[in-house]
Amino acid sequence: MKRIAGIVVLLAAMLGVPQQSPSASAGGDLEAVLSRMDVAARSFKSAQAEFEQEHYLKVTDETELQKGRIYFHRGDHGTDVSVVVEGPGASQIVFKDGKARMYQPKIDQITEYETGKNKADIEAFVSLGFGGRGHDLLKSYEVRMTGWETLEKIKTAHLELTPISPKQRGMYSRIVLWVDPERNVLIRQQLFEPSGDYRLVRYKSIQTNNKLPDGVFSIKTTSHTRTVKPG
Repeated sequence: MKRIAGIVVLLAAMLGVPQQSPSASAGGDLEAVLSRMDVAARSFKSAQAEFEQEHYLKVTDETELQKGRIYFHRGDHGTDVSVVVEGPGASQIVFKDGKARMYQPKIDQITEYETGKNKADIEAFVSLGFGGRGHDLLKSYEVRMTGWETLEKIKTAHLELTPISPKQRGMYSRIVLWVDPERNVLIRQQLFEPSGDYRLVRYKSIQTNNKLPDGVFSIKTTSHTRTVKPG
């Protein structure tokens, strides 16, 4: 489930990325940012973006690069997410109807996870993405704002999150978000693992509340596709 969470949240961030020093007004700005995200969340229905994810592996001092597209749709029963990873490690991950499914075309296999006991953790990760209420972050994370930073000509709030749950801290010790609070979307995100590995995700060509392409939450399989369900 770590891989799914890492990609869904795809949400990345910042070793080696210039940061602004904390400002005296950061605390007050945090409340304003969370409130602005709350307002934008009310009208959020969908989002789509291209992404580039760097996965740094400390043990080998190597960085893996993935590119692809991500889609969000909010309905009456929650938020659906689809992540399409391109290139040699092509895959599709869909979080929908209480299930997380990962399709790997190379081996023609779907790995299906019933979210069950992990549902709350997955939804907490999904809320890090696009359209989540700002104040909902406080339910799962200690949140600190260190200032503002302009990325891609967009003024972003630089937020540092520490998971409250020991289970989540076992996956990610710290998460950094660069949020555009006006649209309630991420421009960058970084997730740090206790091992020293990290994921840095950059988003571009972001569209909100536009019609999504047909079939983005469906997995296209073949007549030989097999489905496995880890115990």
